[in-house]
Amino acid sequence: MATLLRLDSRQPDFDAALTRLLAFDAEQDEAIDRAAADILKQVRTEGDAALVRLTHEFDRVQVKHAAELEIPRSEWLKALAELPAAQREALEAAADRVRTYHVHQIQKSWSYTEADGTRLGQQVSPLDRVGVYVPGGKAAYPSSVLMNAIPAKVAGVTEVIMVTPTPGGQRNAMVLAAAAIAGVDRCFTIGGAQAVGALAYGTSTVPAVDKIVGPGNAYVAAAKRRVFGTVGIDMIAGPSEILIICDGKTSPDWIAMDLFSQAEHDELAQAILLCPDASYLDAVLQSIERLLPTMPRADIIRTSLRDRGALILVHDLAQACEISNRIAPEHLEVSIEQPEPWLSHLRHAGAIFMGQHSSEALGDYCAGPNHVLPTSRTARFSSPLGVYDFQKRSSLIHVSPAGAQTLGKIAAELALGEGLQAHAASAAYRLTPAGDK
Repeated sequence: MATLLRLDSRQPDFDAALTRLLAFDAEQDEAIDRAAADILKQVRTEGDAALVRLTHEFDRVQVKHAAELEIPRSEWLKALAELPAAQREALEAAADRVRTYHVHQIQKSWSYTEADGTRLGQQVSPLDRVGVYVPGGKAAYPSSVLMNAIPAKVAGVTEVIMVTPTPGGQRNAMVLAAAAIAGVDRCFTIGGAQAVGALAYGTSTVPAVDKIVGPGNAYVAAAKRRVFGTVGIDMIAGPSEILIICDGKTSPDWIAMDLFSQAEHDELAQAILLCPDASYLDAVLQSIERLLPTMPRADIIRTSLRDRGALILVHDLAQACEISNRIAPEHLEVSIEQPEPWLSHLRHAGAIFMGQHSSEALGDYCAGPNHVLPTSRTARFSSPLGVYDFQKRSSLIHVSPAGAQTLGKIAAELALGEGLQAHAASAAYRLTPAGDK
């Protein structure tokens, strides 16, 4: 294979080398952004007519009326019924685990009452309607259906609208079956920026949603950026990432395959291993060289590891944690015999896989936590997709007559200080004149 970058944290130029390794131009190409903007404009102004035309142009699916782009529920149920038993059982087991985990994330309304009778609190409500984008170009992702739709339903979202491209009219049975299992309400065979536009603006056929979630290609990402504000979005996902901290006691073959598991996504994916044992890094490299030719996606893995991968020798596990926090990876494997003591040292990661048996691939499909995770160092300030993304919060303020006397004076004083006389008067009008009861 091509040379895999080796770094040593003791080298004088290590910081600069790590910065170069992590550098990634996440900005969208201007041509892609312009194309997405044009598509969104067509959908916004022409509605269904644009969807029919663009779906034919990009996905080679020709219909006379936009209503034909909706996939009837009977087809989902048929796909579910006809799935091989092993696939259906795996989908249902994964769905059960994802649902069980996300139930723990439900946020409740709350309030408290002050001594004067004023009640303050927060009302938590589900979103009314959500759009789930499921990729369907180069590959099909039934796991993405489960991870996006199930938390929405657990949150209490009334209607989940799924969109997925079907190039050449080929509909993936597992994706449709997953929609049935996850509780999706309606499904449309549209994709790309035009699907994002339909969900954001609504057409005669596709209802407008409150939030759009789910990954997609560069055009989908550009469209999601542009419609944010009209609707909510989950995040703009970058290339897949895995960082492994290892004490040198896990099978090198396991670690090599874990690196492959993310590198096989695409050539821009990043896979990095941190370890204080140089001989172990050598052993992992030998495993990589031996196992890579057996991988069907070997060319993609090879390019990813050559261009963005690295084996890094660190002084100790404490330094490995420091470097991990700097990287803030999407997926972090802590492949250590006793990982728990190190958890408090790890501040920034989308998902943390603890111990030698916790492979990242389990998180992608069936462990339970969501596989929609922050990338490109955004784990420093953002979180995995969850039930909380499908709930919104309203502040509750019920001021008692007695409370109005205290709060009115404070508010009036501050409002006058800001030069907002109407604010001050609004608060002062509710003050009881001295002696009144």
